[in-house]
Amino acid sequence: MREKTQIFRDYLTQQGLKSTSQREIILDAFLRCGSHPSTEDLYLKLRKKHPNIGYATVYRTLKLFSECGIAASRDFGDGQTRYESTTDAEHHDHLICKDCGAIVEFEDPRIEALQEEIARQHGFILLSHRHEIFGRCPLCQEKAG
Repeated sequence: MREKTQIFRDYLTQQGLKSTSQREIILDAFLRCGSHPSTEDLYLKLRKKHPNIGYATVYRTLKLFSECGIAASRDFGDGQTRYESTTDAEHHDHLICKDCGAIVEFEDPRIEALQEEIARQHGFILLSHRHEIFGRCPLCQEKAG
């Protein structure tokens, strides 16, 4: 977490922006979140302890996180941009429940190998990819009967 904090501070300095206490609070909350928060999710979480932090500040700060590379914006089809902390961990993909919005991260080397093979077959050099599978989670299946 300390490394991401420094990356963010360095980015702010390069852009001629200040490292404010509000930005530091938002960064800490984001890195501890452990999920894929939208701006609203993070704002609602923060306002309990920090009512002086506004929605627009959270929005702008999440955009800065994305610009400096400590977060990636994601669209999981729920009409909101969600943010995911970038890590040094292995690439992962997502299962997204269309009913409740639950997001499950998963890794599968077979899928990764198949995507690389398909890219090669078509003459592509694979630079990056996103794999998102939409469906219904076990809890929502149970509710639906």
